[in-house]
Amino acid sequence: MKTINLSLLRQEDFSYSIYIEQGILTRLSDYLSHLFQGNKYLIITDSNVEKLYGNNILESMIESGFETYLFAFPAGEKQKNIDTKIDIESYMFQKKFGRDSVIIALGGGVVGDLSGFTASTFNRGIPYIQIPTTLLAQVDSSIGGKTAIDVSYGKNLIGTFYQPKMVIIDPLVLKSLPNEEYIAGMAEVVKHAIIQDESLFKLLYDQSDAIMSRDMDVLERIIEWNCDIKRRVVEGDEKEGNLRRILNYGHTIGHAIEKLMNYQTLHGECVAMGMLVEAEIARISGYLDASRVKDIERLISRFSLPTRVPTEQSE
Repeated sequence: MKTINLSLLRQEDFSYSIYIEQGILTRLSDYLSHLFQGNKYLIITDSNVEKLYGNNILESMIESGFETYLFAFPAGEKQKNIDTKIDIESYMFQKKFGRDSVIIALGGGVVGDLSGFTASTFNRGIPYIQIPTTLLAQVDSSIGGKTAIDVSYGKNLIGTFYQPKMVIIDPLVLKSLPNEEYIAGMAEVVKHAIIQDESLFKLLYDQSDAIMSRDMDVLERIIEWNCDIKRRVVEGDEKEGNLRRILNYGHTIGHAIEKLMNYQTLHGECVAMGMLVEAEIARISGYLDASRVKDIERLISRFSLPTRVPTEQSE
């Protein structure tokens, strides 16, 4: 018998920076020039963000000398599927994108997941940048490299771990976020406080009025705090072998609720309901005091998030 060993031991650095600053999007070209030279860019966004920021950023990048294109798909969770991914890839082939190209994910979690997944497979992997425009994406989904699409069997069942090259967060974009989307994003903030930081839990309760009124200085602090929590967890367990599973708190039940509600209920709202169901399971199992469940429910209620699973599913 002949044996041939192929040795592929390697060490790669997937580190990146998360930049958080009010008004940072006005200087986007400076960051791109620093990291990437002579590439072709594709801004991937949805129909809502396209009108608010996409076209302006496209024009700004073209004026700065970047060869840039924009692909927008209809907004909504139902677009996070293989058909949309194929549409994006077809557009990239038509515009002659290659391995020296860069994808910019401009939007919320749906845009970020689709963009990251496309970047991870197009020409076997090209760089991408996260520019989250929702609170949920700024504090959670834009960080950590989880990418995925939904299938008929459930949410996020096909995807990759693929880290962005950088994350650019401008809290000012939250001013244009619809109230229900903003409130839904607070579910992920509350989640981080519950699983990792008692001080953040207390601050959220004490500063809830300022948060609900979108005080930008308070928001910038909270975004930075949450990003640092996510950063620590991902550094300890990039591919969810153990520790990172704590970030799924509220999501196991929440994803089931989303599917049962035919994705008509916002992700953050489903996570809020999922956190309370899972907290109650923990109480019944002897892992959580009843008083702590009440504390969690009070904080969730503080941000007008739902605390009870609907008795009827959406058509």
